[in-house]
Amino acid sequence: MRALTVSLLVALATAPFSAWAQTAPPVSKGPKNAPFQQPSFQHQTRAPGADKVPTLDITTVATNLPRLWAMEFLPDGHMLVTTKAGALHIVDRSGGVGPAIDGVPQVDARGQGGLLDVALSPDFGRTGIILFSYAEPRGGGANGTSVARATLRRTADGGGTLRDLTIIFRQTPAYRGTKHFGSRLAFAPDGTLFITTGERSDSRVRGEAQNLNSGLGKVMRINPDGSVPADNPFVGQAGVQPQIWSYGHRNPQSAVVTAAGDLWTVEHGPRGGDELNRPKAGLNYGWPVITRGVNYSGSRVGDGLVEAPGMEQPIYYWDPVIAPSGMDEYTSNAIEEWQGALLVGGLVAGGLVVLHLEGDRVIAEERVPLRARIRDVRVGPDGAVYALT
Repeated sequence: MRALTVSLLVALATAPFSAWAQTAPPVSKGPKNAPFQQPSFQHQTRAPGADKVPTLDITTVATNLPRLWAMEFLPDGHMLVTTKAGALHIVDRSGGVGPAIDGVPQVDARGQGGLLDVALSPDFGRTGIILFSYAEPRGGGANGTSVARATLRRTADGGGTLRDLTIIFRQTPAYRGTKHFGSRLAFAPDGTLFITTGERSDSRVRGEAQNLNSGLGKVMRINPDGSVPADNPFVGQAGVQPQIWSYGHRNPQSAVVTAAGDLWTVEHGPRGGDELNRPKAGLNYGWPVITRGVNYSGSRVGDGLVEAPGMEQPIYYWDPVIAPSGMDEYTSNAIEEWQGALLVGGLVAGGLVVLHLEGDRVIAEERVPLRARIRDVRVGPDGAVYALT
């Protein structure tokens, strides 16, 4: 079984980016899991297909790696990749895979846990510091999403070692479960770090997404050393975790800060209801009080609400789901039709989901089938799009 496919997508079409046909049929098809729910505004779901699509070459760059979760480009064009089981590797530009990097802490790889996202510190070129998230064992079968920083020292054999490792964030409370760790990392232009956390899935704990004294189901914002930015929305409030940026999230496994400086996330819904959001400071994104999906049994979540006072609407949602994982913004000129688009990996979608935006609205959706569960997406320094399975 191929555990890693890094797909090189090169545009051959020369047609310029143009307006999208609002009458084109949507690419999202199939029966809805929640047919009783209606969108709150036009194109909140099942947006029209793209009027102009690129012609792409798809090339396999590397294969036969263990089960992977995330990737990040190094300045020399090599890639850092994380394996779910807990190893960190460097993949060179020709697809060669180096030995496991020493110094990675123990992870809880049960269920959806493991070694998860990886990111370079903004000053990586000077310091060699990387950050990574993982399901950290907390004793007694409990675990939680944690983020560590360390200095990467590369070795001549294509591997390396981590030094001066420090844990800068621990999701609390810990929980005895194996699902919904969230775990994407995204740096803002001011150097602060966004961290997504899942609400751990189980019905008895999912309500913690609404609890401001809990780190479950949140977007967190910290400084790179783990301290709390003074302008976080809940700093100084009693009984509130000061790292919280936004709340009411289910399981955000896609996150990117765009060139405009905006944070965008995509989170897994239940059965239906995957959501694209642009999380803003202090706002409540509704889970589990409002949702665009249903329970896996088919029953309604809570009272089956899709709107409630004080809770934000998703900018876009999918029913049936794409099962999002990994996300990037396309800013290169190599694929002209995708300039400014958001690229989202789809586990169930089996390829890339391309979202064309106008302001904070999706005006067109495009699918690139890759016949594989896409776990992460990155735009490479060559302008090609790399997709990790």
